[in-house]
Amino acid sequence: MPAKRHGIRLLPNDVASDGPAILVEIATARGSVPRDAGAWMLVSAAEIAGTIGGGQLEFLAIDHARRMLRQAETVSDLDVPLGPEIGQCCGGRVSVTFRMLDAALSAELGARLALARDRRPEILVFGAGHVGRALCAALALLPVRGILIDSRADEIALAPEGVETRLTPLPESLVDAAPPGSAFVVLTHDHALDFLITDAALARGDAAYVGLIGSATKRARFAKWRAEHGACGGTDGLTCPIGGPSGDKRPEIIAAFTAAEIMANLGDRPGRRNSEVGTRDTRSDAAH
Repeated sequence: MPAKRHGIRLLPNDVASDGPAILVEIATARGSVPRDAGAWMLVSAAEIAGTIGGGQLEFLAIDHARRMLRQAETVSDLDVPLGPEIGQCCGGRVSVTFRMLDAALSAELGARLALARDRRPEILVFGAGHVGRALCAALALLPVRGILIDSRADEIALAPEGVETRLTPLPESLVDAAPPGSAFVVLTHDHALDFLITDAALARGDAAYVGLIGSATKRARFAKWRAEHGACGGTDGLTCPIGGPSGDKRPEIIAAFTAAEIMANLGDRPGRRNSEVGTRDTRSDAAH
């Protein structure tokens, strides 16, 4: 008979499993390792939610956790050298803790996820055209809060499902309200509006990223416009063109490169680790 599937639920303030589950967590990490201390996953008889880095380390941890479930153990730990002993060549070393999920631990994990969600950096995408929509679809897969902003109701209505949107007659007015360290991507239907928004984002002085869609010519025109309007700094801190040197003008490709650009500029922020995890069926993982 097939193994009973024990569903794992990982939501802010709601972490639970329909059956027994083990929390697997990296307690310490030294040298080259797949994930840092604090990375975690839940392992039930049939599922895993989250990851501690994959590879042989994760397979070993899955096996150990499921052995604990079979034997009704509640606490354990392992010290694992990531070398030839386990067939993984990272070269570092990790200590891994294993704890049976209970009400207190569920509450602790839910609080961690809620904190990570609240600390997600904001990415304000101005312009709900093809590239803006594609960019927000790409950002939806990442531990950030992407917000699609436009003054056109018909374009906002085309936003991908689940994308947060703002319909406003004055998109530039939302720049100052963004939290410190936010990212701003400007790709509206109007060059004058692009310049207003980009200028406001640069003037903040605390943006993690300011990107303006367009060419080197548009960048030069913006620099001239800024000088004529008495702004300091020219185009310092501005990424334009956005999306790197791919040369591919398809919206989805521009979006992919721009998302990578933004994440590189955001850096490693507190609360980003383990903020988003998925659940997968791994009933065959123990065979590895």
